[in-house]
Amino acid sequence: MSRLLPVVLLQIVASLAVAADKPNVVVVLTDDQGWGDLGVSGNTNLSTPHVDSLARDGASFERFFVQPVCSPTRAELLTGRYHPRCGVFSTSAGGERLDLDESTIAETFAAAGYHTAAFGKWHNGMQPPYHPNARGFDEYYGFCSGHWGNYFDPVLEHNGRLVRGEGYCVDDFTTHALEFIEKHADEPFFVYLPYNIPHAPMQVPDRFWDEFKDRPIKMRNRDAKKENVDFTRAALAMCENVDWNVGRVLEKLDELKLAENTIVVYFCDNGPNSWRWNGDMKGRKGSTDEGGVRSPLLMRWPGQIEKGLEIEPIAGAIDLRPTLADLCGIPVNATKPLDGRSLKPLLVGGEAEWEDRLIFAHWRNRVSARNQRFRMDEKGQLFELAEDPGQRENVAKRFPKVVERMQAEVANWKETVLSELDTKPKPFPIGHADFDFTQLPARDAVATGKIERSNRFPNCSYFRNWTSTEETISFDAEVLTAGDYEVELHYTCPAKDVGSTIELSFGDAKLTKTITEPNDPPARGAENDRVRRPESYVKDFKPLAMGTMHLKPGRGPLVLRATNVPGRQVAEFRLLFLTRTGGPKAAR
Repeated sequence: MSRLLPVVLLQIVASLAVAADKPNVVVVLTDDQGWGDLGVSGNTNLSTPHVDSLARDGASFERFFVQPVCSPTRAELLTGRYHPRCGVFSTSAGGERLDLDESTIAETFAAAGYHTAAFGKWHNGMQPPYHPNARGFDEYYGFCSGHWGNYFDPVLEHNGRLVRGEGYCVDDFTTHALEFIEKHADEPFFVYLPYNIPHAPMQVPDRFWDEFKDRPIKMRNRDAKKENVDFTRAALAMCENVDWNVGRVLEKLDELKLAENTIVVYFCDNGPNSWRWNGDMKGRKGSTDEGGVRSPLLMRWPGQIEKGLEIEPIAGAIDLRPTLADLCGIPVNATKPLDGRSLKPLLVGGEAEWEDRLIFAHWRNRVSARNQRFRMDEKGQLFELAEDPGQRENVAKRFPKVVERMQAEVANWKETVLSELDTKPKPFPIGHADFDFTQLPARDAVATGKIERSNRFPNCSYFRNWTSTEETISFDAEVLTAGDYEVELHYTCPAKDVGSTIELSFGDAKLTKTITEPNDPPARGAENDRVRRPESYVKDFKPLAMGTMHLKPGRGPLVLRATNVPGRQVAEFRLLFLTRTGGPKAAR
């Protein structure tokens, strides 16, 4: 080991030297915003001067494309590869996890000596080695689920440890990012800010809501009958909060005299999450049509990217990893071939020759394809977007050769890319060797009997109506490292039902604990909602120390059951938190 130490030190010194002259990077990704929710897109319903300034002082892409929903787009940003190749096929219950043989943009920058951090919604895996701290990010503060149930003083995590957030979560994420930037002002950094709004629940501080609650909405969706105007008002208020926080980031870069040496990127993860104005495009979140997958892409790098540059060639989320590495002069070091290409020639190369290509959108076996002129939708219809941005006229009969060519490309993509998607269930790992924490939320469990989720959307749900010794809550788990694990169970239980004994088992290991203290908090969230939510409300769950359990490596069911139920119910269950004793500390 001692012989390796000098080599390791030399590698570290070399990487720091390489990074010393490189620009910093800040990537802002919003959740469910869509192309139309910005002033720079022409929407006069709201004001977004700070985000708009990125286009004024840098570049804007006329046609930039992401995927129809959250986790696939995030996977493509991270890897530079289409999401089916990465194993991401769902937004919950394990299908959001990025395959472990994929490398990430954070690993690209970390290898070049950058300090890396993410603050916000991760949505590509919770348990190490899927956790952001295991995918190249030195620092992580936020939540790993697809959505969160309360945005004010919520339970979050910091490098795997559960913490209580302070104030409105997006403001809180930004504050942590500013502290990180200030801490590393003299060193190269890569900061990822995946904000979780305007995703529902529609919660936003009063000072933003008060500006919108009675405001007339003049620019409406193309089918105004579908639009929920109150939802639109809430979404736009949340977008103005995003803009305010982007302004905080830009102000901090100016204050630290880092603006000239920092690339700032802004884009969205899919189309808008409601029917509201979106430039007359067809589709919204979940759709593979233009309105479901078109996003702004704004990129500022003073002195390098021309002010007010408007870029016509199509681009996509798959291009961001190679582009940012190329702009920073560092190798991508991807473990697999990328689907994206570097956009540097369009940004700083002057008049660049640029070969047209197809960019594909996919969700739930629906595939559409886009080249510079046309979109072929999931049904094989063809639309000429410059003449018909709303996809109203199928021109397939006018362009039979285009149809033939694009159909062949779609068929090839399905055969060579979509065929790589593996939807077989993968276990939820416990005890990665490099981390001592494991979260197992109700989201990832399966229940039997009459136990029910608090909501049909699993991400921030909990289990209730657990009333019988015959019922179980179980995880398809795989223990990666043998050891002793301290177990906490997060529960609610009214005083009249206290007394149930809960057993946790994995293989021949068992642990039992009796609930002796009541915890009967009210459901939270409704008091902060601006419109009625579709997602679960949340509660303040109490941790119950169950004791220490010795686990052996292997795959199998991790099962919760009650051995006696003296009251009406056992408990409501939210989370198991396991800590391997004597393991490495992940907290920074």
